[in-house]
Amino acid sequence: ASLKCENFTVKINTPAQFSCVRLVGSTRCSGRVEFYHNNTWGTVCDDDWDFNDAKVVCRELGCGTALSAPESAHFGEGTEHIWLDEVDCSGSERSLSECQHGGFGIHDCQHGEDAGVVCSGEKSFESLTIRLAGRGSTRCSGRVEIYHNNTWGTVCDDSWDFNDAKVVCRELDCGTALNATQSAHFGPGTGQIWLDNVNCSGSEGSLNECQHGGFGTHNCQHNEDAGVVCSGVRLVGSTRCSGRVEIYHSNTWGTVCDDNWDFSDAEVVCRELGCGVALNATQSAFFGQGTGQIWLDEVKCSGSEMSLTECQHGGFGKHNCQHNEDAGVVCSGVRLVGSTRCSGRVEIYHSNTWGTVCDDNWDFSDAEVVCRELGCGVALNATQSAFFGPGTGQIWLDEVKCSGSEMSLTECQHGGFGKHNCGHGEDAGVVCSGEKFLDQILVGPGSDWCSGRVEIYHSNTWGTVCDDSWDFNDAKVVCRELGCGVALNATQSAHFGPGTGQIWLDNVDCSGTETSLSECQHRGFGTHNCQHNEDAVLLIQPILVKELGKSGLMR
Repeated sequence: ASLKCENFTVKINTPAQFSCVRLVGSTRCSGRVEFYHNNTWGTVCDDDWDFNDAKVVCRELGCGTALSAPESAHFGEGTEHIWLDEVDCSGSERSLSECQHGGFGIHDCQHGEDAGVVCSGEKSFESLTIRLAGRGSTRCSGRVEIYHNNTWGTVCDDSWDFNDAKVVCRELDCGTALNATQSAHFGPGTGQIWLDNVNCSGSEGSLNECQHGGFGTHNCQHNEDAGVVCSGVRLVGSTRCSGRVEIYHSNTWGTVCDDNWDFSDAEVVCRELGCGVALNATQSAFFGQGTGQIWLDEVKCSGSEMSLTECQHGGFGKHNCQHNEDAGVVCSGVRLVGSTRCSGRVEIYHSNTWGTVCDDNWDFSDAEVVCRELGCGVALNATQSAFFGPGTGQIWLDEVKCSGSEMSLTECQHGGFGKHNCGHGEDAGVVCSGEKFLDQILVGPGSDWCSGRVEIYHSNTWGTVCDDSWDFNDAKVVCRELGCGVALNATQSAHFGPGTGQIWLDNVDCSGTETSLSECQHRGFGTHNCQHNEDAVLLIQPILVKELGKSGLMR
């Protein structure tokens, strides 16, 4: 069947164009699709709803190109009638009324299946449409390109700043701006350079509302192409790449429930935010409880999606959760290679490729930042001269200069990505104390770097380990994790003096093969029946101390 828009027309903001379609729940060019029939607005069911259908709606509304065809009431549920189901457009139709469908009011749907569209933006009298393209680009990050005079072209980075990026992110319905990239960060484009000296206030609804030097007027090359990194996802409560996951929907930030939240979901969030690899998928409001909306529950990602909104979920706003179930992630654009999770050659992720860091001026302050970013406790050493073996491929950073207080290595001063005078024989590395969630040190009267009372760091507090069931296998794991060689003894009864404050672990049971004490069985953090005169200690034969120059970890 085909349909006509009966007895009603809606004028939209382009010349001589009428439509019986509207978008509700977001912006003029993104939202829930509603159709006018029998003097009443109603929704469209998402059965067979696809990109071709979205293309027709965007074209009909003068909203540029289709970016996505969201399902499952992505923009909230409508009410009353569901007018259309099984819509089947070829993509070439000028109006949704020309597409095939199952008949008015004939459907087997609920409003939780309402269809929506995201279009690139308003096609104004200047015919300006935006897309993000280039190497490593996603739907919400990439080189900015605009469509003018039937040709795509780039934007020069002269005066390109965060306010300009904010406008692009808003126009593409991509949430908040994270970065305004310059110098062809996503690779150089080809052909036309349409805009230069763009000057947005940040409040405009479209890039075509910003001041610029005129179409095609510029003094640029494509190595100056501008880009943006946006996200409808943000992390709150910790660092840029770790925290409580919040998503932007219906002009409001809200949290994600941790039901079925797992590592695959975390991988997608980390990728979307340009934060490298996922290290952990946290639950139970690990980074604190959010407020307001809980937008998603029962999220199920395969891990390959480019955005969290591409994953399966129960529908926006549908959940059975409280904020004490808010989900979080720990990501990193930094990894350590060639040893353990918390020691090795430093590699960073840039332009979709891992590469090394040159050791020119590499020092303890730089190592502190890497250890903090990876959740690996305190820095013990900043190694040079490819101590953990030479890498291959790109050398991304040289002349790194951190103050030590930065939350990420990319926040430190450096000579520029890919700019160096180094070979891989100069690759930098770090040795960190251990995992953020279970750091450990050896302390107490008479202790040294490789013998003492075992203490672990949990919930921002150091505490001891009770000696119930403490044995040689447990000691072997601690020695291995600290890079201290072989265990000589696992002593009990506060041999190095009693600790104070928290007793974090009791009845620790390691097989001896674990790489970290956090992998061993125990009763649970803070669950014990001990006093500090039962604090566990160990003695180790230090075989690496001289080589690594470790010192100063006692307190």
